[in-house]
Amino acid sequence: MTARPLPAEVTTPAAPAPPPPSPPVPPAAPQRGRGAQLRRRLQVRAARARRVLRRLAATVVHAWRSSLHVRIGAITMAVAGTVVIIVSLVLFSQIRDQILSVKRQAAIDQAQAGVTYARDQVTGIATGDAASVRATLDRTVQQLQTRAGSAGDFEVVVVYRAGDREISAGRLGVVLGLPVELRAGVHSGGQFSQYGLVPDADGDPRPALLIGAPVTEDPTGTERIELYYAFPLDQEEESLSLIRSTVVISGVALTLFVVGIGVLVTRLVVDPVRRAAGTAQRLAEGELEERMAVRGEDDLARLATSFNAMADSLQRQITQLEALSQLQQRFTSDVSHELRTPLTTVQMAAEVLHESREDFAPHVARSAELLHEELDRFESLLTDLLEISRYDAGAAVLDWEPTDVGALVHRVVGDFSALAARHDSELRVTGPQQPVIADVDPRRVQRILRNLVGNAIEHGAGRPVEITWAANRAAVAVTVRDFGVGLSPADAQHVFDRFWRADPSRVRTVGGSGLGLSISLEDARLHGGWLQVWGAPGLGAQFRLTLPVTSGAELTSSPLPLRPAIVRRPGGPS
Repeated sequence: MTARPLPAEVTTPAAPAPPPPSPPVPPAAPQRGRGAQLRRRLQVRAARARRVLRRLAATVVHAWRSSLHVRIGAITMAVAGTVVIIVSLVLFSQIRDQILSVKRQAAIDQAQAGVTYARDQVTGIATGDAASVRATLDRTVQQLQTRAGSAGDFEVVVVYRAGDREISAGRLGVVLGLPVELRAGVHSGGQFSQYGLVPDADGDPRPALLIGAPVTEDPTGTERIELYYAFPLDQEEESLSLIRSTVVISGVALTLFVVGIGVLVTRLVVDPVRRAAGTAQRLAEGELEERMAVRGEDDLARLATSFNAMADSLQRQITQLEALSQLQQRFTSDVSHELRTPLTTVQMAAEVLHESREDFAPHVARSAELLHEELDRFESLLTDLLEISRYDAGAAVLDWEPTDVGALVHRVVGDFSALAARHDSELRVTGPQQPVIADVDPRRVQRILRNLVGNAIEHGAGRPVEITWAANRAAVAVTVRDFGVGLSPADAQHVFDRFWRADPSRVRTVGGSGLGLSISLEDARLHGGWLQVWGAPGLGAQFRLTLPVTSGAELTSSPLPLRPAIVRRPGGPS
């Protein structure tokens, strides 16, 4: 009997049901309103999700940057996980190939034995009618089903072909599940095997190893008998699933074990380093008696011993420097105070000589003038030394009061107009029309501006000097720009040092003490502000003073740029 495909299920179409009454269409406006509300809800949820993701990412990045444990653990997990995955895949692939190879070899041996047995059973089958052929095939299948082998459970299908007629014996589901490629290969002659899916008794597909081989073959190709074996792979699949679970669990456990060892070893090394960092921080905060505990005789103990020795040395040197600094501060303050009395006496005598210089010989009159000028400079130097000593001793205080910064700028410009005229230098002032009020000490701010404008005139080489001020809600800034010889980057790093000169051979024409910019920097810091400089050789220099509008506020930016927006060459268009 030939195998026929199962008939398709035929269903009679039911009469069409009457269409349900259409619901009333709501107004368009409420639909649009609900749609807009839904979009807003989705946008709010999306924004909330983005914020959560950003916070999570920021937390992960902070943990990665700040914790060596996290970095070592993550790196160890990544490396160990990669190694375990590769080894597990290779191991599982080898085990799978070995299991399937054993299964396939046993199945081939059983199929070859079955072909030999079936050939003896179907001898002379072509001489019978269809019923006898069917009976012979069924008997052969039953006999082969009882011939168990080492390949495990199996099912047998025998197919008889004679021209266009085909009779098959075996379970119908297996017959229908034979792949077309396998049957075509067996029909062409020779034994073939293939992995495929065949339905079980309940009709559910399950993996199986299919092997087919010709039993008898008519040279004319009109009659032939083919034998097919289907070996279910359920047992192998369960074994591989168990092996897969075991490999995964073992890999995860091994990875966690390696990560735990890495974190533990890192902790053993990092904890002493953290203790050293904490001790160093406390030393930096002034707790010079702080020391590390020394435990054992290993490398970490030697590190703690060396750290303590370094701390002892630093404590001795800092104590010596503090004593020396206090001695120098006291000496400077005492000398400055002691010089006040003789300086006053000498100034009074010099003033008398200076007023009577017309009665002296020319060279004596010139000496009286020089004595008067140098005593004024000496008094200025003494005043600056006293001011520096106050800063060194931490005794400088501010006299806060609301002050119009623009008025201070105009006052300083007016004081230096005569000096600028002597140097053929033009003072250009730019600022807002409305008053700029800030909580500052006007005496100290005016001293800063006098130092900056005086230096700009002295080093401006007779070119214009630009004074600009501006303000925002948090800060007020004043810039003083000259177009003189300028500053190199190396000079800009030392311009605020005490008694420093870019050109030691240059003669001072303003009569400064060499401490003006140092005092100006301290005055700016005392206000909580900035005093910065930009310069370039041949392009001049620009100083920027930035002060908070409100006393005690912290600066984050300045209303004016430190570097000029347009750098003009000296002598270029102004």
